Amino acid sequence: MDLHCCTLCPRMCRADRYAGHGFCGEGAVLRAAKAYPHMWEEPCLSGTRGAGTVFFTGCSLGCIYCQNFRISQEGEGREITPSQLADIFLRLRDRGVHNIELVTPTHFLPLILDALDMSKDRLGIPVVYNSGGYERTETLRALEGYIDIYLPDVKYFSPDISAMYSSAPDYFEYAFAAVKEMVRQTGRPRMDEDGIMQSGVIVRHMIIPSHRRDSEQILRALSPLRDDVLLSLMSQYTPFYRAKEYHGLDRRLSTYEYEKVLEVVNEIGFEGYMQERSSAREEYTPDFDMEGI
Repeated sequence: MDLHCCTLCPRMCRADRYAGHGFCGEGAVLRAAKAYPHMWEEPCLSGTRGAGTVFFTGCSLGCIYCQNFRISQEGEGREITPSQLADIFLRLRDRGVHNIELVTPTHFLPLILDALDMSKDRLGIPVVYNSGGYERTETLRALEGYIDIYLPDVKYFSPDISAMYSSAPDYFEYAFAAVKEMVRQTGRPRMDEDGIMQSGVIVRHMIIPSHRRDSEQILRALSPLRDDVLLSLMSQYTPFYRAKEYHGLDRRLSTYEYEKVLEVVNEIGFEGYMQERSSAREEYTPDFDMEGI
């Protein structure tokens, strides 16, 4: 994991991030935009005290409808050292959070692992890796022993759709391999006596308007893993960032689209979380006010 020639993500841009920026828009200094107890994750993660969430600046995927575009695309965030990040983890733990959740961490992994080396043996709570799913298995293997819970998106099946919205025609190939590697590392989901997740994989899929059949293809492709992962089916799509420039993305999800995808979930027999359609509101999107950084 060399930031002098970065190949952390499937872009493998080989940028010298000490001299400039990679595809992710970031150099070799950690940057984060918010750290706080997040109450709107899946119930087994947020529980009653929240997930201890840290949002990192930059992104290797670059979706045109990203709800967090201020930090993923526009670079909002603050420089911190690995030592400061370790302190943030411990302060969140002291606030009683159920876990430490790393949001969009891939492009900073060498520095985040330094922070975990300084703090993980004192945390006493699981570490969650929340990513867009566009991951190299070679990079994920370096996380074994550090990450207790994986929370990947699986966004697209079609290469044409993933190319159009995220400039990543190879998205599903990498995401599917990544989920299998995550399952290999953590095993099947395990909860404590209060229903709080301790280890395992939750696969998130947000249904995109006008593309319900792509969602159905994703679910059928993931069906061999239905006993090994929890599924979080998300209906919160809101046309953020550049989405209104694309016909079909300039609206929210219809009830018909959601119910048709839900039929496939029930047919396959996934267990997990089916988000209420009322969640498609802007107040569910974090306000990046630098809290805790």
